[in-house]
Amino acid sequence: MNGAWWQRGVIYQIYPRSFADANGDGVGDLRGIVDHLDYLNDGTGRPPPAGGALGVDAIWLSPFYRSPMADFGYDISDYTDVDPVFGTLGDFDDLLEGAHSRGIKVVVDWVPNHTSDRHPWFTESASSRDSPKRGWYVWRDPAPGGGPPNNWRSSFAAVGPAWTFHEPTGQYYLHSFTPQQPDLNWDNPEVETAMHEVLRFWLDRGVDGFRIDVVYKIAKDPELGDNEPGLEHDVHWPTIHDRLRKIRSVIDEYDDRMIVGEVYLLDLPRVVEYINSGDELNLAHNFVFVHLPWHAAAFRASVAEFTELAETSAWPAWFLENHDHSRVATRYAGEPGSGPRRARLAAMLVCTLRGTPFLYYGQELGLPDARIPPDRVVDVAGRDPERAPMPWLRPSHAGPGAGFSTAGPWLPVVTDAERLCVEAQQQDPASALAFVRELLRLRSGERALQSGSQRPVDAAADVFCFERRLDQRFLIALNFSSASVPAGLGDDPDGAAVLELSTDPGRARGPVDPRSLVLGPDEGVILRFPAGEAATG
Repeated sequence: MNGAWWQRGVIYQIYPRSFADANGDGVGDLRGIVDHLDYLNDGTGRPPPAGGALGVDAIWLSPFYRSPMADFGYDISDYTDVDPVFGTLGDFDDLLEGAHSRGIKVVVDWVPNHTSDRHPWFTESASSRDSPKRGWYVWRDPAPGGGPPNNWRSSFAAVGPAWTFHEPTGQYYLHSFTPQQPDLNWDNPEVETAMHEVLRFWLDRGVDGFRIDVVYKIAKDPELGDNEPGLEHDVHWPTIHDRLRKIRSVIDEYDDRMIVGEVYLLDLPRVVEYINSGDELNLAHNFVFVHLPWHAAAFRASVAEFTELAETSAWPAWFLENHDHSRVATRYAGEPGSGPRRARLAAMLVCTLRGTPFLYYGQELGLPDARIPPDRVVDVAGRDPERAPMPWLRPSHAGPGAGFSTAGPWLPVVTDAERLCVEAQQQDPASALAFVRELLRLRSGERALQSGSQRPVDAAADVFCFERRLDQRFLIALNFSSASVPAGLGDDPDGAAVLELSTDPGRARGPVDPRSLVLGPDEGVILRFPAGEAATG
């Protein structure tokens, strides 16, 4: 099995505000992404030299649509245009053309659950109870005795109830996030049709797929029942599956496209429902995985559970960083110095498991969270630290924008940008960037690491070990301890292997006996076995 591009490749998430600023206003834009496409993949297909391309296969762009920016682009006022802060539709077309010419697929965010309160649809809906678009959003009378219609809460704790009273029409409207993000009513067929047309607009333009924001929220209890222990009425209602099949049918009108959903349900059986049928999502982001404690047993068990639940058509998606979660180097920091080592181990984990790896911009640099002074905080949910701008150049000569911008950046860059920036790491063969570039090069050249079978391998308690097989046999051993640990591989596998890559730049490559392998603190290794030991799976 070679698989589709979204199964074979590595997908790299770009948060446009924070990747690169081409016009010097302190905010990243589409033209900035265009200017850095060669950093992502130069299209040559050759192993990158020092300072060469990262080697990703696709990019996923967080929202760049017109928006008042109450939630930094996830409150959309026009689904079919680019916000001026990010550029123009012409800039997007240039980005698409430039990416495709380098073999990079382009996935864009689609936000179907809610719009901005400044979207013309909502403006019309709020104009009168008799508005033709009143039913495009969720409006209800106050509860008997006053107050919100039910006990639903916003996903943002700081917001409180998921309802805001609209004085002019005397009803409440639903918003799963901020009051500036009213929920669309997907029980209205007109809404569904309109949102399908949004998909076609971008598919006709040439995008290769969509990441669907909070997809599990587009199906809610139409009776608006109160949430209760063990039964949530505002997410994952049974109608979700029919809605997803209709979305998938739109996607399948076009060749070689895909959809990946944000399925933020901390219940793996429910997550797998979204991909098991083969006619809903192609991929589902697995937040159970993101919330695991840093223990080999936890990751081993979670991967095994997914494997047991998944049907033949289900394909995993793996990630440990995105725009809503603290970065690995900070979130999983344990012993002093372990954060950077664990960032490399996390990259090796997601890029060697059977499935599609998602990397977040700056993850290849091992970036930690940035320190945000109280007077610079802008996000309602405290997500600024993981959204700090990409440090491209040394601040000592590029200024506080660190090559991200010639102006003061919209958020401060990481404290240690002098050492962590792309410029510094490109000149250091022992850097995180050099490691991730080599990891992606190895993965892209080996079918076994893209689509081969996967089997767990017994190892020491602190070591998560598994093998990948196709035309080659690889063994991946990951030490989740900050102490040196014998891998504990015993007599299986036996014989000599070749160490292809280690997260420790000080470990020499070459022949190694797996039976005597000792892993360093937070170290991961990829071993290759002789071709004669490979299965044809």
